Amino acid sequence: MTYRETLDWMFAQLPMYQEKGKVAFKGKLDHILDFCAHLSHPENEFKSIHVAGTNGKGSSSHMLASILQEAGYNVGLYTSPHLKDFRERIRINGVAVEEGFVVNFIKKNKPFLAQHSLSFFEMTVGMAFSYFAQQKVDIAIVEVGLGGRLDSTNIIRPEVALITNIGYDHMDILGDSLEAIAYEKGGIIKKGVPTVISEYQTETAPVFRTIAKEQHSPLVFADKIELKTYKTDLLGSYQAKNVKGVVATLKVLDGFVVPKSAIVNGLKNVVKNTSLLGRWQVLQENPRVVCDSAHNREGLEIVLQQIQDQNFKQLHIVLGVVKDKNLGAILPLFPKTAHYYFCSPNVHRGLEVEHLAAKGHQRGLIGKTYASVQAALDSALEHSSSKDFIFIGGSTFTVAEVV
Repeated sequence: MTYRETLDWMFAQLPMYQEKGKVAFKGKLDHILDFCAHLSHPENEFKSIHVAGTNGKGSSSHMLASILQEAGYNVGLYTSPHLKDFRERIRINGVAVEEGFVVNFIKKNKPFLAQHSLSFFEMTVGMAFSYFAQQKVDIAIVEVGLGGRLDSTNIIRPEVALITNIGYDHMDILGDSLEAIAYEKGGIIKKGVPTVISEYQTETAPVFRTIAKEQHSPLVFADKIELKTYKTDLLGSYQAKNVKGVVATLKVLDGFVVPKSAIVNGLKNVVKNTSLLGRWQVLQENPRVVCDSAHNREGLEIVLQQIQDQNFKQLHIVLGVVKDKNLGAILPLFPKTAHYYFCSPNVHRGLEVEHLAAKGHQRGLIGKTYASVQAALDSALEHSSSKDFIFIGGSTFTVAEVV
């Protein structure tokens, strides 16, 4: 099979939460454990940092990888979802896994994958762990896909666990309270392994303290300790909280020498070192066009505040979301003074644009509907002056179509 044919088989043959939502989530570790046993347990062949959270886990994972690269280490990075190419999920020192490895891995393991009906995510986790083991990385940054306790990545025993922020997302799977969601995220806390919490939250702190005590895990709340302030090339004021969690994680990471210069340079060169896309990414100037993949209430609240801090004459918002999004929670966050360009990302889970527009109009968000994300953006550009600001967001998939 060619690389394209391999991806087509992966996407068509196996359920994928990114495309299908809740029906693709299995919520158990049996299959990934069986798969990794079949692969001779690659997860035991490298050291790791495990990163979970509702918001900030992707940015934090990339920051950690960038800093450790600057410190001279061979660093694996596993993240999800991808924006443009599947290979973005699996990188070493910012370089995506080779197409040949993806093709050969699927070809070699296809009988096992088909026989055991592994999910798309289980399959990619096994692939990433095998690649990191084969390439003998010094350490891998492993981002949780969804939740933590029952996430397929949760078979590793990391050097440190980092939990960034707890917010209301994927409530149909993780629970309808911050405490319940924190319990699921806190499932990555392992016996004797240090755990860092980026952001202290009154509702969730007791949950983490209880789990950490049960696991005899040293617990650090990053924003409760004195840490030097560092700058990062990841734009957005919200990155300050992520930086604190990252620096605190490195302080408790044993066996790795990370000088201050590596922290400074790593944070300044996250995009360059890791090829990160879609986090307050500036696509052009005059008018300024920015996209951000924030898609839940907490993330959007921060991004929309960042927009209000910009200087512009008129705000234009290209907005597309997925079907399981709680519109009642996110739409009130959006400013009524903006011009809206409603669209639907081109995936199975994309919410019908007419439904989004109708709900938006009920909230005082006035705009037109468009057949595609690109058509919406083209219209926004056509109706903007050089002093205006255009924001594209609402879903990772919406952003993926414009980066």
